[in-house]
Amino acid sequence: MFARRPEIAVVELIGTIGGGVRSGEHSRLIRRLREDAHTRAVILEIDSPGGSAVASDYLYLALRRLAAAKPVVALIRGVGASGAYYIACAAPRIIASPGAIIGSIGVISVRPVLSDLMQRVGVGVSVSKSGPLKDMGAPYREPTDEERAKEQQLIGRFFDRFVEVVASERGLAPEKVREYATGEVYLGSQAAEMGLIDETGDFDRALELAAELAGVPPRFHYVRPQRPLMQRLMAPMGAAMANQLAYEVEARLQRRILFLAAGANPRTDRE
Repeated sequence: MFARRPEIAVVELIGTIGGGVRSGEHSRLIRRLREDAHTRAVILEIDSPGGSAVASDYLYLALRRLAAAKPVVALIRGVGASGAYYIACAAPRIIASPGAIIGSIGVISVRPVLSDLMQRVGVGVSVSKSGPLKDMGAPYREPTDEERAKEQQLIGRFFDRFVEVVASERGLAPEKVREYATGEVYLGSQAAEMGLIDETGDFDRALELAAELAGVPPRFHYVRPQRPLMQRLMAPMGAAMANQLAYEVEARLQRRILFLAAGANPRTDRE
């Protein structure tokens, strides 16, 4: 999988985090890159609107460990919003194309409420629970005032964590980050002026910088998470598609807390 001579590895982070980008698969890949002696630097190529808050934080921690061991450059080539920007902050250097979409710093909680639909089709739910909040977020009823307050507290804690990460990694005052954290997005050129990224540029600039930081020639190779053997064997027969469909239907019926840009498709926060 890895090169036998010193090179720069390029890891793609493309799609919704927790959907197309699975934190378990990518964190294992990042760990292997950290331990691989022939990989001298890593470019994280990002085009993602964000996604699961939990998965974003997990990948951020994995990437931060990698950055402590060898040079890491994040390249936002299209969209690096919300959870994707959160992850990018683990890289000591962030480059983005001038027209890239950056930011959307914030948290959103999404869950369906199916109580009216269930009533129309004559479906009821019988619940036995050990505590008043055990079925908090259940789709078969409206949330109580207490549950709304609890969920808002949880969102606030996730938001504080987001602000803390950006402020610490980007060398910005927390108050300044909160000014930026309205949920809006910024073009790459504007984000550079704000200090959210280091500079604007393209892949060649990211490669040049990674090679300079690692002290190696600008040779690179793409590395991707390894899919399980059964998934590779059965994908042509449609099993992978069927499993993914069942996975997403189940996920859409559950409460999700997301680092996700407005207008993006919230797929899932389960790993």
